[in-house]
Order: sequence, then C-alpha cells, then structure tokens
Amino acid sequence: MSSRPPLPRNVWILGFVSMLMDLSSEIYHALLPAFVTIVLGLPATALGAIDGIAEATANFAKLASGRLSDRSMKRKPWVVAGYGLAALSKPLFPLAASAAALMGARFADRIGKGIRGAPRDAMLADETPAEIRGRAFGLRQSLDTVGALLAPIAAIALMAWFASDIRAVYWVAIIPAFCSFLLAWLALREPEHHLRPLKRAPFFAGFKGLDQETKRLLAVGFLFALARFSEAFLILKGIEVGLSEAWSPLTLALFNLAYVVLAYPAGILSDRMSPKSILMAGIALLIAGNLVLAKTDSYAGLTLGVILWGAHMALTQGIFSRMIADTAPEELRATSFGAFWFVSGIGALLASLGAGYLWDRDGSAATFITSALLAGVALAMLSLLRDDPGRRPLVHLRGL
Repeated sequence: MSSRPPLPRNVWILGFVSMLMDLSSEIYHALLPAFVTIVLGLPATALGAIDGIAEATANFAKLASGRLSDRSMKRKPWVVAGYGLAALSKPLFPLAASAAALMGARFADRIGKGIRGAPRDAMLADETPAEIRGRAFGLRQSLDTVGALLAPIAAIALMAWFASDIRAVYWVAIIPAFCSFLLAWLALREPEHHLRPLKRAPFFAGFKGLDQETKRLLAVGFLFALARFSEAFLILKGIEVGLSEAWSPLTLALFNLAYVVLAYPAGILSDRMSPKSILMAGIALLIAGNLVLAKTDSYAGLTLGVILWGAHMALTQGIFSRMIADTAPEELRATSFGAFWFVSGIGALLASLGAGYLWDRDGSAATFITSALLAGVALAMLSLLRDDPGRRPLVHLRGL
C-alpha cells in the first residue's frame, strides 16, 4: 500500500492561525448573549439581529474576496488582510455602549472573517491533492475548534478573575487575535501551485461558470443554513435552563468539545468513503439535537442536545468545504467557495433573525422545532444529489 503524502506546511499554519483567532473571537461570542441581554438590556430579537447580520456580512464578503483572489491569482494578501481587520475590530467590543456600537464591532470583525474565508479555503485546496483533502480541511477545522473550545473556558476563568466584568474580559481577548494576525503575516507562503497563467474572465462571469454540482451544493447549503441559527441561542437555552451569566459559556464549551473531538476524524473518513453520507449523518444529528433541546428543561437534556449540535458541526462544516473543493474548477476555486459562503450567509441571516423572533414570541421550543423541520428539508434535498460528485473517474468506472 502506498503511503499518503504529508499535510503541507501551510495547512498546519492556517490551522494554528485559525485556532488563535477563534480563541479570541469565541470569548466575545461566549459572553455576547449575556452582554446583549443583561449589560445592554436588549431582547433576544436584538441578539438574533446582531448575530445574524454580522455572520451574513462575513459570508457576503467571501463572495467578493473569493472572486478577487481568483482574478489576482493571490491567496495570502487576502488571508492576511482578513485576519488583520478582525484583530483591529476587537477593541471596539469593550468600548460598545449601545446596540449600534456593538453591531459596528461585530460588522468589522465579520468583514475580516469574510475577506479571509474563501481565499483561505482555496489555499487549502491548492496545497492538497484530493486523496488527503478531507484530512486537510478536517485538521484546520479541528484546530480552529480547539480555540473555540478553550475560549469559553477562558471566558469563565476571566469572568471569575475580573468579578464578572465583561468589558475587562473583552480587553484581554484582544491578545490572541493580534498573535493570529502576526502568525499569518510572517509564516504563510503563497501557494506555488496556484501561480500559473489563468484566463482573466470578467468579475461576474466567473459566477456563471460555476460547476453544476457546485450549484446543487449551493442550494443544499442555503437550506442547511436556514436551519443553522447562531450558537448564541444554545447559550440562551443554557441560561433558560438555569445557568448563571458567569457560567453560561459552559454551553459553548460543551458544544465545541463535541466539535473538536469529531472534526478531524470526519475529515479523514471523507477521504475513504462518500462525503455525502457523512454530510447526511451530520444533518440528521442536527435534527436530533433540535428535538432534544425543544423538549428539555434539565441540565441532562441540555448536555445531550448541545453535544448533538457540536457533533453535527463536525460532520458538516469541513465536509461541505471538501465537497466544494472537489467540484470546483481549479481556476474558480475561491470563487466557488465565495459563492457557497454567500448563499450560506443569506440563510444564516434569515435563520438568526427568525430564531430571535420565534424565541421572543413563542419560546425556545418553537425555535428548535422549526430548525429541525428546515434541516429535514435540507436532508431530503441532499439525498437527491449523486454520491461523490467530485470523483468523476470513479463514476465513469462504475458505468463500464
């Protein structure tokens, strides 16, 4: 048996860059529900609007940065710029004194995420052959989630240290964000494989040239995003069940623990079996998690539901990226990722706005049940796609 090639240097660097930035960002995110509803005194609808618009903004920015990355035949400048803007946005959070100011901070942070997202994923695909692509995306996602796992633990410790002063915790969380930017700036290398003459099509013409399989994945991704509201609502559910403001980030820690344990194995598994099957299993876990959280008012039910949510993320996020990389033409890789994150952004915006509205009007159960129904629709649509769309030679062999 031939050994698989090792993961390239850039894959590891991108993983650690993501880990540091997520450590910073998720400290803010872990305390955001308490900051919005307790410190600023705003309703859950405001939380949904702030989080939904911010996340959607990130995905809209990916549409432009992905296309521009393909046209410029560069990845690193966009990645570094995105991490730099995110780092610069962090001091705005402790300074925020109103919903508008907080929205501005989240907007700048998520624009940074959007600028780096599609070029970063395209860089991973540029650097890795198909036989280890799932492992590469799984590793980056896993290291990213290590930061997300450490963040709520750090948030709890810092809240204890600063006597529940959220603004003071936010000031400390700036440090790993700037370390992330410096690592990306100093250590990343532009992929040599991508640096070859490409036909420079007009800006919008690139989107018309997307592969049909990619377009089908975009439709599934949109429906899936409609069911995938912000994890901030998991924290709200924890507060509803009985967690205090200081201990509410435990919900996010549990979510990310399940995520980090399964993300890398899921990526490896997608190199050896149908990524579509793994993705379907992930959506099924989301449905199960929502049904549990809709009915529970206990810590045991909260724990099970949140673990299922974390597991579904592990079996979907890196797998979606891997499937986009498999179907996208090389010259439209970043464009394809940008388009995918764009439609996901529309879905994320509608999901978080709808979740906040339903939560305030009908309670948490209605929010989780609606998510389960939408996830069921996405699962049904995914089942209609053919297996392994990016592995065309295998499909042809089966037809012989």
